[in-house]
Amino acid sequence: MGPAWRTVWAFRNEMVIFLVPLLLLPLPLVIPTKEAGCGFTILVMAAYWCTEALPLAVTALIPVIFFPMFGIMESSEVCMQYLKDTNMLLVGGLIVAIAVEHWNLHKRIALRVLLIVGVRPALLMMGFMGVTAFLSMWISNTATTAMMVPIAQAVLDQLNMAEAQNMELDLIYENQIVVLEDKGLAKTGDSVTADPENPKPANVPEDSKTTNEISNGHLQLSEGTTDAEEEMKLRSQKHLELSKGMSLSVCYAASIGGTATLTGTTPNLIMKGQLDDLFPNNGDIINFATWFGFSFPCMFIMLVITWIWLQILFLGINFKQNFGCMVAKSQKDIAAYQVVKNEMNKLGRMTFAEIEVLVLFILLVLLWFTRAPGFIDGWATVLFNKGNKDYVTDATVVIFISIIMFVLPSDKPRLPCWNGGGPAPEQPEADRRPRYGPAPPLLTWKVVQQKMAWNVVILLGGGFALAKGSERSGLSNWLGAQLTPLEAIPPWAIIILLCLLIATFTECASNVATTSLFLPILAAMAVRINLNPLYVMLPCTLCASFAFMLPVATPPNSIVFSYGYLKVSDMVKAGFMVNLIGVLVISLAINTWGMVMFDLNTIPAWANSTANP
Repeated sequence: MGPAWRTVWAFRNEMVIFLVPLLLLPLPLVIPTKEAGCGFTILVMAAYWCTEALPLAVTALIPVIFFPMFGIMESSEVCMQYLKDTNMLLVGGLIVAIAVEHWNLHKRIALRVLLIVGVRPALLMMGFMGVTAFLSMWISNTATTAMMVPIAQAVLDQLNMAEAQNMELDLIYENQIVVLEDKGLAKTGDSVTADPENPKPANVPEDSKTTNEISNGHLQLSEGTTDAEEEMKLRSQKHLELSKGMSLSVCYAASIGGTATLTGTTPNLIMKGQLDDLFPNNGDIINFATWFGFSFPCMFIMLVITWIWLQILFLGINFKQNFGCMVAKSQKDIAAYQVVKNEMNKLGRMTFAEIEVLVLFILLVLLWFTRAPGFIDGWATVLFNKGNKDYVTDATVVIFISIIMFVLPSDKPRLPCWNGGGPAPEQPEADRRPRYGPAPPLLTWKVVQQKMAWNVVILLGGGFALAKGSERSGLSNWLGAQLTPLEAIPPWAIIILLCLLIATFTECASNVATTSLFLPILAAMAVRINLNPLYVMLPCTLCASFAFMLPVATPPNSIVFSYGYLKVSDMVKAGFMVNLIGVLVISLAINTWGMVMFDLNTIPAWANSTANP
């Protein structure tokens, strides 16, 4: 039986790929309706997404085959879902993120913040979480985690090494003073001067015989000492707990930070695209500014509570020691600080390209915030968007900034007049720039092509195609009708139940798949039970990013798990509470300031209007 099971396991992906459609085939054959055909497509895609028998992006292409075959949508209409306005917003956001990563601007920001907050355990964790959350607002969670974890690892290794050296020196001095007391060369209470260059008590006479006796005495004492071994075990355990807490703080902060901005993570864009698709007359109620206004406070509150929870779980409740209050800096603190400082020094001075990228990045954020802030008319409304039509969207802004990055030079141009009219300066062979002329642009298409996550773009389009097919076939309305008994439950309780459901499901499936599958159904359900669709869709979208319990739940979890500090039980124990914190914070937010921002107490007119079939 052993070899048979191993064979089955080896071919598990192939079995899923062929058996799932075969077992589900009676559904569209027995019930030859569009709803059944769409249900067959969704179930097949859900099985592939959950098992990852096929790459996620490949599974997202299945609607292009099945929807035309079942008569749900024409092929041209299905294909249009894969490059909509929201997809272009994602592409532009990824290009800006590539520029930030390409010129190491994100690393400079991270190291600068760590130098400011210091290296005390609690402050160090706060620094790593704050930097990681901020960076993941703008670049991918995976890239942020992959950059921050090695930095955290280097700091932790230096802390451990410095503490081990200090402990070894302390043991030498203690053993030497004991021998001196036995020889009558020192009295109890004599001070011992710690000198790493000459690990010998300062009041010991220079006598070779005494030195040898001390040496021998130290060896004999070391062999018989059990206290030192216990102290070493205690120190190793303490370092392991700190490493666990620091690793989890980075991956959790990456997932939490991505929820703060519209482009921070793909589920946010899926929700924006599906809302615009299902309710085209919503008046651009969700844009970069309104999303940030609602989600940033959620992110901040959740980050603080998670930081406190990880401290209690892994560092204990000795806040005096964790924060270093009234305690002088130790050798290990200085050594760890030096590691961060050395990494910062390696980057050198801020380059011309980094300054350009930073300026463009700030300009992009300002244009996003002021395009349509909601409480006043933004620049796009005044200049371009006329007749209740959004000619200029967030995608327009980010594509504009992205194109500029292909135009601006990465350095000042080299001209003969700037070199005193003499010959061009000597250049190393690695520098491929021409002797005179413009510098290469900030971005080249070769760099973008290598780093662009095209699979995410296709995955996003697959979610939009699935949502459109569910609407056209009538399946989302049918499923929504089956959930009408929830109308008897208070709305706040419905939100908590749905958020718990989504947070649990996303532990086993990707957050993109989770939002793509659930949002059309939840939107239809909200209309059926007389709730504002945004009241249901927004919190569930945020909870789809709360995958904290399993290593395979999200790439940041997998990255930190690969370093070997964590067990699955550690992630489950810490992640369960973080999941619960997230659900409670989001439920509180949607029922407080979310109500005021989006007027969720009323059923808007746009909720009764759907896209034309």
